[in-house]
Amino acid sequence: MDEISKMIKPPFITTQASRMTILLVGMALFVSLLIGYSSATLDPELSIQITILLMLLFPAFVMALIDSRRLIPYILLVWVICPEIRRIQDWMEGTYHSVSLLSIAPLLTSAVVIIPVISKLHQMDSRINKALIYLAIVLLYGSLYGIAKNGSGALYDLANYFIPILLIPYAALSKFDSKALDRLLIALSDTAILIAVYGIIQYVMVPPWDAFWMNHVEMTSIGKPLPLEIRVFSTLNSPGPAGTYLASALAPMILDKRWRGSLGWLGVILVTVGLLITLVRSAWVMLFIDIVIYTAVSAGRQKWKLIAQLTAVIGAMYVIIPKLPGAQGLVDRLGTMTAIQDDHSYNERLDFFHTVFPMLFAKPLGLGLGSIGVGTKLSNGGALGEYGIFDNGFVAVFLTFGILGGLLFFWALWVVTRFLLSQKNETDGLNLYSKIALSALLGSIICLVFENGYTGLKGFLLWMVVGVGIMAHQTIVQERRQVSDAATSQLENSPHKASIRLH
Repeated sequence: MDEISKMIKPPFITTQASRMTILLVGMALFVSLLIGYSSATLDPELSIQITILLMLLFPAFVMALIDSRRLIPYILLVWVICPEIRRIQDWMEGTYHSVSLLSIAPLLTSAVVIIPVISKLHQMDSRINKALIYLAIVLLYGSLYGIAKNGSGALYDLANYFIPILLIPYAALSKFDSKALDRLLIALSDTAILIAVYGIIQYVMVPPWDAFWMNHVEMTSIGKPLPLEIRVFSTLNSPGPAGTYLASALAPMILDKRWRGSLGWLGVILVTVGLLITLVRSAWVMLFIDIVIYTAVSAGRQKWKLIAQLTAVIGAMYVIIPKLPGAQGLVDRLGTMTAIQDDHSYNERLDFFHTVFPMLFAKPLGLGLGSIGVGTKLSNGGALGEYGIFDNGFVAVFLTFGILGGLLFFWALWVVTRFLLSQKNETDGLNLYSKIALSALLGSIICLVFENGYTGLKGFLLWMVVGVGIMAHQTIVQERRQVSDAATSQLENSPHKASIRLH
């Protein structure tokens, strides 16, 4: 009878893989119907934005459901291409949109990283859990206070802080071996190469959609929409994020050959040139700090190897820069790093700091989320608010969350730092992944003198690299436990142990 019932029972109901297939097909049909409905009933421009948004989000959702190792590389790609897709859409329609649904596509796509680990949150390491609780308290205060003062802009700002932080529990609860960790950093390198190549094209022949956007965006710091007169932003939305992305990738590319991506040293050269033509000096400072910290925590023999590699990169730059189109402008920009006191941008930042620093004590409770950065557009008719452009990350954190909230935020960062450093005692020294994570985290704190690197794309890149260190730490600890348990079990079952028990 049992055999007959097994034969009658449809096999696709009995297998988990088949149930997943049915779920995915159902989701695909639902998305198709949603796209069709929006196209038929909504404004054409809005329906196109919704269609693109769903097309970007759906693959990430599927990958999250099946816990694919390609999820993070895909999300990186969405962060890289989405601003360019938005510019192309505006150019094709002939209308510039200061606020677009596509602006939130990378954030929504990134949010799905919590899906694979949501059922395992109770298994989190207590130290990571403590850091997340501190960050949650800070963000809860900032969002409640911000909603009361700044409206919907606070919610957008909250998403920019909170969603990148989701990479911490994802990293703490996911199992990645060394090859999988390498693939994450290679994905960072390969997408940086894509940014660099398009940036070089943009520098020598500005595409019409980029020129259209530059003519409408009211951002004088990006130069003119003319060849050799543009400050390259590549596929991203300004030179700052482009420079940060390239510097974040260039550090691991220089430090270890396994992370150089598909093009090896050619990729390093392309990313270096791409970083140069963004003219973002803070990105160079971040790159230098990351490499110095990584070198400082490395063993003696490895330090000399790293210094040799860095010397090779500097030598290549010395040869390449004078041969680039518009080389004099690049040389002049880099020259200001050695005469920083005479630089107009530096003096503006200094004046800005002297202006806003007293506000920390005048407003000890802070201004709440939505008071600083791009989120001010939502409460200011699509235009940046008073603090829409904010050039000091330390002041931004304290002015957003208040003095106590800012201190708790930095204490959470210290808890994560201690977790990464603890591997030195638990595993007889820091491994490659923990060193790159530690250098990124400490570098981000130092670079707060230029900008806040904990939100949006910059936050995602930071917590991804830190997450690599957390994953490596968890994997090593689990492997040691398995070896220890296996040894204990073998000892328990050995004949010698049995003879001891008999006597």
